[in-house]
Amino acid sequence: MSCAHLGAMRDVLPRTAGCEECLRTGSRWVHLRMCRTCGHVGCCDSSPNRHATAHFHETGHPIVRSIEPGESWSWCYADEAVVSV
Repeated sequence: MSCAHLGAMRDVLPRTAGCEECLRTGSRWVHLRMCRTCGHVGCCDSSPNRHATAHFHETGHPIVRSIEPGESWSWCYADEAVVSV
């Protein structure tokens, strides 16, 4: 399946070194995802708070990239598809 939201991606850098919301509240995370529209860093769906998905629902920014060491994949929440770019 292809992604119809590639135009939403920007050349962004992570805004924080960890999940933005978890850092504020002292929560923990499992893996980190970066929004490819604004650079927001949120925790994955295996994390207790699922902030990356929450960011998508709050903003509509559709694509995240794993920022885990050694990983380079992206995911489109809107199309539920891996993005190849």
